[in-house]
Amino acid sequence: MPGFGLALGYTIAYLGLIVLLPLAALVLRAGEMGAGGLVSLASEPRVLGALRTSFGLALLAAATNAFFGMIVAWVLVRYRFPGRGLIDAAVDLPFALPTAVAGIALASLYAPNGWIGALVAPLGLKIAFTPLGIYIALVFVGLPFIVRTVQPVIAECDREIEEASATLGATRWQTVFRVVLPPLMPALLTGFALAFARGVGEYGSIIFIAGNIPYVSEIAPLLIVIKLEEYDYAGATAIATVMLAVAFVILLVINLVQAWSRKRFGHV
Repeated sequence: MPGFGLALGYTIAYLGLIVLLPLAALVLRAGEMGAGGLVSLASEPRVLGALRTSFGLALLAAATNAFFGMIVAWVLVRYRFPGRGLIDAAVDLPFALPTAVAGIALASLYAPNGWIGALVAPLGLKIAFTPLGIYIALVFVGLPFIVRTVQPVIAECDREIEEASATLGATRWQTVFRVVLPPLMPALLTGFALAFARGVGEYGSIIFIAGNIPYVSEIAPLLIVIKLEEYDYAGATAIATVMLAVAFVILLVINLVQAWSRKRFGHV
């Protein structure tokens, strides 16, 4: 292709300066602690608790969005109803809304004296300032990634294939699992990876609703900020490096599954 060498060189240089160079600086700074110091810091109970909270709830929220986001995308593509355009626009609100504003709004809703929190408080349920509040915030910010990734793929799916499946005697569930879902899997996995990545690094919409209690509802990004405020730059970079490594491994596994699904079900 004409200009391929120039375009490839520009791409590598751009990615190197914008992505790889900062990450390399992060790893090198954390490497000053040595492998033993890095492992010792990463194995501290408070750090482990924060990592478990961030990654565990991000995975759970991404899985939830993968299911419900696909349903939302299906409804927006396949059905026509009053207010459809308004709902379609509302899906993008987490993109446009500042994360701090989203966190304050969610905390106001789910606090014990909030509209929703007050309804569930008599039942003995507490949402805000608990891991459940973090989960709700991550579902809120991650939903658009699933919907906007799956929506165009659903729009391209031929309805005649579904009709042929029904004509051949397949039940509705068989049509869903054998005809509808396979072409959507690559896009669904892509949206899942994006929602997970956003959830792991989310900060603004969480700190107002999390409660930030160590070992309970403290997230890893907040712990990094705390280390920086204490001028513990080595500790902050070490936690960030551990997060980077764990996130890279998880995203690599997701990408491998996605590549397999493309080969298995075909590229849509």
